[in-house]
Amino acid sequence: MKLTINQWVRVVAGSFVMGSLALGVAGSPLFVDGRFLWFTAFVGANLFQSGFTRFCPLEGILRRLGVEDDSRRS
Repeated sequence: MKLTINQWVRVVAGSFVMGSLALGVAGSPLFVDGRFLWFTAFVGANLFQSGFTRFCPLEGILRRLGVEDDSRRS
């Protein structure tokens, strides 16, 4: 199964959020420092702004890497 750009953005964002929560929440066995929660906030803010502006740096990177774009599907 080939993932499209939209799917990759969701997978990467979700992985970053889950990873930063694991590293930033005191109850986690992987806890390092609470400041990792700032990364969670950054990912959320980027997803929020991209919903309005349609600007997502990861999309550009994935396009240059040749990942299939959702809008090109028929």
